[in-house]
Amino acid sequence: MKYAANAIGNSFACEIVGLKLWENVDARTVDELRGLWSEHGVLVFRRQAISEHELADFCALFGPLELTVRRDWASSVRPEVGIISNLKDGTGAPIGGLGDGEVYWHSDQSYMLNPATGAALHAVEIAHEGGGTRWANLAMAYEALPPALKSAVEGKSGIFDYSKRLAGYKEADRMVPADQKNRTPPVTHPLVHAHPRTGRKSLYLDPTTSVGIVGMETKAANALLDELAALATQPRFVYQHQWQVGDTLLWDNGFLLHQRDPFPATEKRLMKRMTMILHKDLHMVPEGRLAEAA
Repeated sequence: MKYAANAIGNSFACEIVGLKLWENVDARTVDELRGLWSEHGVLVFRRQAISEHELADFCALFGPLELTVRRDWASSVRPEVGIISNLKDGTGAPIGGLGDGEVYWHSDQSYMLNPATGAALHAVEIAHEGGGTRWANLAMAYEALPPALKSAVEGKSGIFDYSKRLAGYKEADRMVPADQKNRTPPVTHPLVHAHPRTGRKSLYLDPTTSVGIVGMETKAANALLDELAALATQPRFVYQHQWQVGDTLLWDNGFLLHQRDPFPATEKRLMKRMTMILHKDLHMVPEGRLAEAA
């Protein structure tokens, strides 16, 4: 299929021009897109008028779709689709999650033993003020680490706990059924991992769920994690996306953090979210262990 892959400004992100995601995308193009995705981390497809089924079917080309932990945010049309919105239904109940507040720098599913690292977001309605999204490239950040910091993190594993993220949510988003909490006990992941195809190394961080480092005293571990997060989210490692209705973005949580600005409650924002299980032989996928067994 014919398309163009264009760098977006001086950022690491890449815009794919010429593909209509509601049409069948052939296997060769999927493989090419997978390579671009692994290289750039963020792929942008603009002006995509797609249904939930078309969004889900396109994302499934890259890996099995996952039903996220937050089942209360799932679409009633296609359950693999998550609704990220501040809109409410006719009874006044939220139709999705993450409202209008700031969403801090994080990596999705870092708290899972086997995180699904593929993600997509499709813009249906956007806020005219605020609501911008940024991605930070942890591979670029690792390459820029001073030798002393590289030595400090090499071979170390972070401890990730979902309860820390929940504590930072607004009240409605903080509510999770007990069985879902039981599915997300504290886990560990290496703080550095490598791409299976290129060997390129990356940090693996999440300030919203990181609670320590295996084998380190808590205060010292958290100071190191804070230093890494501050370095990794410097502007030189960050892509800021200017949303337009119809935008569809793919990103890789294996080597990216992302963050969202707040927006006024009077603004309306509706995004459709997907999560894909990427294959560890093709993408950077953290290897997890239960924290108790670390």
